[in-house]
This record gives sequence, structure tokens and C-alpha cells, in this order.
Amino acid sequence: MPDPNAGLPPRYLRTSEAARFLGLSPRTLEKHRIYGTGPAYRKIGARVVYAIADLNAWADLGTKTSTSDPGAGTVLPAKRHAPIPYAGKERR
Repeated sequence: MPDPNAGLPPRYLRTSEAARFLGLSPRTLEKHRIYGTGPAYRKIGARVVYAIADLNAWADLGTKTSTSDPGAGTVLPAKRHAPIPYAGKERR
């Protein structure tokens, strides 16, 4: 079945719309943005917007088939985490 949105420009959602799309509160999505644990976003002027494809890709990181499945990735909680090592060294 062909994608009905093929050829159209990507649709962007504001924080409250993106949070509703993901089933999160807007504040949780803001915290993810602060801590760098959330989906990719764009700044257009003073506005923060999210592409639907980026929201889906971030949510897909948490896909699991069972409780013992390590999955392809992890969706981290919206809190401060230890720096992720980069090429053997910590980022500053």
C-alpha cells in the first residue's frame, strides 16, 4: 500500500502536540530535551518542533518482544545521566 503522505513535506508538531502523540506530558518531553534523552527536535525561531519521523524513531528504540529482550536500544528516563563515553574518553 503506497504511503499517502509520500512527496509531502514532513509535518512538525509543537511540544504539547508531540507529547500527546507519544502519550507523555509536555513537561516530561521538555525534561527529555534538557537532559538530551529525548527525540531529535528543531528550533525554528523561538519555537521547538518535532518531526513525526523523529518521534517514531525515538519511540522505536524502546521496542521489545519480551521482558528479557535487550532490544535494539533503550529509551532513557527523563533525568540526568552519567556522561556517555566517547572514543574512550568522557565528553565535556
